[in-house]
Amino acid sequence: MRSHLPVFPTRYNVLAFCLVLTVIFFVEMLLVSAYFFWPFLVFAVLSGIGYRDMRQTKHAVLRNYPLSGHFRFMFESIRPELRQYFFESNQDGRPFSRERRSMVYDRAKNIEDVLPFGTEQDVYDGSYSWVNHSICPKPHNPEDLRVTIGGPDCKQPYSASIYNISAMSFGSLSGNAILALNKGAKAGNFYHDTGEGSVSRYHRQGGGDLVWELGSGYFGCRADDGTFDEAKFAKQAVEPQIKMIEIKMSQGAKPGHGGVLPGPKVTEEIAEARGVPVGVDCISPASHSAFSTPVELLEFIVRLRDLSGGKPVGFKLCIGHRWEFMAIVKAMLKTGIKPDFIVVDGAEGGTGAAPVEFANRLGTPLRQGLTFVHNCLVGTGLRKDIKIGASGKLISAFDIAGAMALGADWVNSARGFMFAVGCIQSQSCHTNRCPTGVATQDPLRQKALVVPDKAQRVENFHRNTVKSLMEFTAAAGLDHPREFKPEHFYLREGLREIMPASAALTWLKKGALLDPVHDIPGYSTYWDMAVPDSFVAAKTLEAAKSLQHHHNHH
Repeated sequence: MRSHLPVFPTRYNVLAFCLVLTVIFFVEMLLVSAYFFWPFLVFAVLSGIGYRDMRQTKHAVLRNYPLSGHFRFMFESIRPELRQYFFESNQDGRPFSRERRSMVYDRAKNIEDVLPFGTEQDVYDGSYSWVNHSICPKPHNPEDLRVTIGGPDCKQPYSASIYNISAMSFGSLSGNAILALNKGAKAGNFYHDTGEGSVSRYHRQGGGDLVWELGSGYFGCRADDGTFDEAKFAKQAVEPQIKMIEIKMSQGAKPGHGGVLPGPKVTEEIAEARGVPVGVDCISPASHSAFSTPVELLEFIVRLRDLSGGKPVGFKLCIGHRWEFMAIVKAMLKTGIKPDFIVVDGAEGGTGAAPVEFANRLGTPLRQGLTFVHNCLVGTGLRKDIKIGASGKLISAFDIAGAMALGADWVNSARGFMFAVGCIQSQSCHTNRCPTGVATQDPLRQKALVVPDKAQRVENFHRNTVKSLMEFTAAAGLDHPREFKPEHFYLREGLREIMPASAALTWLKKGALLDPVHDIPGYSTYWDMAVPDSFVAAKTLEAAKSLQHHHNHH
């Protein structure tokens, strides 16, 4: 009869091995030499860790695999590095592939950024898009590519570069990173958006042109109760370094989400920039307190324009409910008040750490959001007075050309310039342990970022990207990137159809939304839902569709 002796689980072998060696070295230490104390100590500590693993209650893996289970956590912690350095191909890597990151690094270092042996892109993939070249390419345009921003009511229009640094706050980025970015912007004659964290000493020290972003926390012009302080705003807004004012309605990384900077992270420098007490929780609400309706938003724009001495004032948003943006457009028609610019941020934007659901599944991607905003302004006859900026993973000449073909007048980039200043996409921005000193407030880590060297790289990246854009434009047979139109931008519609964006997407004619009766898919129904006096839809979707159906049959 077979014996049913209990079998010693093999998963405990590592712990058993350490226990045996602990006993052996203990005996050797007593009988042979005191030098055996050190191996005894090592295996005694390991045995103690194994015993603790079996007794703890938080990790089932460690209870079942004492000691050896720690390898699982070790390999998990270095998984991103293993993937990036050993297993990632040139086209892998998210959110930016190795090829795209290398392009930025090469341009920032001012070295040749050519691609040998042909493209690695799958040109038959359903997401592949391109611009057609001309059989008669134009000479390269030596003109400095700039756009003048400022509507009829603006007294101090601003001539902006076609490519600029998008919003990233001091506090999210280190002081050295902000200083390097701003010095690079000054050297290259392009602007640097402050982000919601307001103007810091590092922005001022750099001396480059600034766009002051005004979020719901009103940092830099914040009253004690967290509301907008008119006097504080006026004092800072008239500074010559500040060229434009941008109201942040939402951002692509986390649309509709507020934030809290915990008190321990509110250092003296951050408190100085934001106008908040040191060491106290700093709250950014999800929505603004200075306005609550589309008309109030436009009145706030007039107020900011007057207080700033007539500088361009606009707003940035990631498109959400379509009727809400259309409500703003209707408010423009009702009041005659127009922003000087609108920046459309795509849901693919990502410098702000966000909950997974917000980062992955909330907000409209740039291509759809940009064309929607452009169409709404064209369809109401407002486009000629309002400039449109675009942001969201735009780091190459093709990215810029594609955005301009779909309606943008200029383009901003955040992560592109982060790469230029040293970011290696370790995705540890929220941990305060950025390995390159870019996204951290740790004074020792940010010392690794040498400002003069990185500032030069920021300028190089901007100059070489704009140069590539001019060459790309000339190859398409155009004199200036503003000549890119939807018919130049090709994409796949379904599995087989190839067509230009002018055919694949909907484009409104001037004044189309002002017609008494119109039936434009994706526009007319939402237009009927929007009212200028509220962001809340005036009708349900069903009621608006019913009204459209009634109009179409009468």
